[in-house]
Amino acid sequence: MFTTGLTDLKKMKATQSADNVQFLPFLTTCLNNLGWLYYGLLKGDGTVISVNIIGAFLQTLYIITYCHYTKDKRRVFSQTLVMVIVLCIGWVYFSVVIPPGEAQLSQLGLACSVFTISMYLSPLADLLDIMRSRSVERLSFSLTVATFFTSTSWTLYGLQLNDYYIMVPNTPGIFTSLIRFVLFWWFGAVISNKPSYKLIQI
Repeated sequence: MFTTGLTDLKKMKATQSADNVQFLPFLTTCLNNLGWLYYGLLKGDGTVISVNIIGAFLQTLYIITYCHYTKDKRRVFSQTLVMVIVLCIGWVYFSVVIPPGEAQLSQLGLACSVFTISMYLSPLADLLDIMRSRSVERLSFSLTVATFFTSTSWTLYGLQLNDYYIMVPNTPGIFTSLIRFVLFWWFGAVISNKPSYKLIQI
């Protein structure tokens, strides 16, 4: 799923612009990866560790690229600053305040679950704009497909390990992906009904 952002990265480089690319999913996914990386380290789960190291690296690359090409640098900087502050507070809380052991792991798992849910919901933040414009240009179809399969895989993985912190937060990813599939089908049909000269211009 994380490599689907390479499409947006190529788009930004080709157009020299970050227009029509969503920034919030990059940010929430990066924070999500770092949280789950810590969870994997505490639990000793090699699968969780390796996947989230790759994810955190790629999301950082996307964030840097977006910051370079965006015109609204103040908004992007403020959102990134909030993420860094949240990350620092979380690290201090789980490393210093909470004693090591089951309580630390369970509370971290709960926090990571919340971030995972926010990651899956973040692409729907522009839902009203999409409904008004009747355009899915700001949604990534490849990311939607990848999110569907990834969230399904992690849900099954959590079910196999009997780890509800992995299983439960990935379930919304399945449903939000289905919502986006409906949007692509609905507004894609509208686009296909446009005159041919409009399609040539795109």
